[in-house]
Amino acid sequence: MTTIYDPHHPLYLDEADTRKELERVYDLCHGCRLCFKFCPSFPTLFSYIDMHDDQDAGKMTPAQQDHVVDECFQCKLCYVMCPYIPELHEWALDFPRLMLRADAMRRANGQVSARDKLTTAVMGHTDALGKVATKAGVVSNVVMGAKPGSLIRKVVEKTAGISSVRMLPPFAKQRFTTWFKKRPQIRLTKSQGDVAVFPTCLVEYQDPRIGHDLVKVYEHNGVSCSLAGTTNCCGAPYLHSGDMDSFTKVAAKNIAELVKDVRAGKDIVVPQPTCSYILKKDYVDYVGGPDAKLVSEHTFDAAEYLIKIHKTEGKSLDLDFKGTVPETVTYHTPCHLRAQNIGLKSRDLMKLTGAKIKLVQQCSGIDGMWGLRAENAHLSMPIAEKLGRMITEANGDVVTGDCHLANTAINEQTGNQPVHPLQVVARAYGFTEEK
Repeated sequence: MTTIYDPHHPLYLDEADTRKELERVYDLCHGCRLCFKFCPSFPTLFSYIDMHDDQDAGKMTPAQQDHVVDECFQCKLCYVMCPYIPELHEWALDFPRLMLRADAMRRANGQVSARDKLTTAVMGHTDALGKVATKAGVVSNVVMGAKPGSLIRKVVEKTAGISSVRMLPPFAKQRFTTWFKKRPQIRLTKSQGDVAVFPTCLVEYQDPRIGHDLVKVYEHNGVSCSLAGTTNCCGAPYLHSGDMDSFTKVAAKNIAELVKDVRAGKDIVVPQPTCSYILKKDYVDYVGGPDAKLVSEHTFDAAEYLIKIHKTEGKSLDLDFKGTVPETVTYHTPCHLRAQNIGLKSRDLMKLTGAKIKLVQQCSGIDGMWGLRAENAHLSMPIAEKLGRMITEANGDVVTGDCHLANTAINEQTGNQPVHPLQVVARAYGFTEEK
């Protein structure tokens, strides 16, 4: 048995080796139980081991091991809390990475159903889907906006495996990159940075307004913006479904383009936390090499970059907010932003406007495709319902969050559509929202 998180290791996809590592880690997690509250995987794991008087994790069947794997949605909060991670302890425990390995192993060994592969294929081709849907406009949103549980949604669930009861984010009429290329050029009065914007699928196809306000806030503060050399999907849907080959192909292509921006003196700015995590962490692990490392070192979350400027000697953000500043802001902190260990930069940015911020740190149970798959709805919905209750109890004038999918879950549960923190800052500066 080997402790392997390196996808290039010759035993990475070996079933016997993977299952021995699952046994080792499951035994450690059962003895600790610190992460019981984060996702369904841990209560399920504990219940299987507790069935035996000697509480031996080695008595779990492969099906029981896989049940735990299937309930992990890669929030990564267990890694944030774990005292036994490779950087801190000789036990070298990385639960999320092990779950990714188990998914990849099962896929490579023919243990994934045709239905699962079809759902991954449909939801994984985000760029193709986005291009068609934005051109189709009204037609695509008839499907996306159909009432949960309706006949049309049930047909989609039957054919594509997408839950018929979850709210889906609609597609925009105009893509972010189209807007960017047509927008009026402005002359910067000062120069404080130069970035390439990697918009992500969610901003490119579904809510370009986040990108609009990012560019306006950045340019207002002397940061020159260009489009990243690639605006394709980061590949997260493939990685989180165990399709390692498809993910590494996407990642390698993106790295080859993004590194050109970095070598041209630009930093990469990403407005969605899952995608910035992928560029910072997973590209290094799954592709590796100096180019992936360089891209990682120059990739920033959108708020992270602005706070970096504000704390750099000789630079600062404009603190003259002449627009609309809410008195109270409820801020949902996405799991994949917390997992980056950069602090709460969006909170810090919004506090500069003078707004009072109340944090809600509760997972949405989405993780891209996991929470939208039909077979996971019964697990994901209660997590989203808890988040919805916490958002309602916080009772802020404005609800914000960096993750568009988590924001959709909040809207689903509360009827309140959150905005991105950069949109709060844009309104505070007086920039009007574009339709």
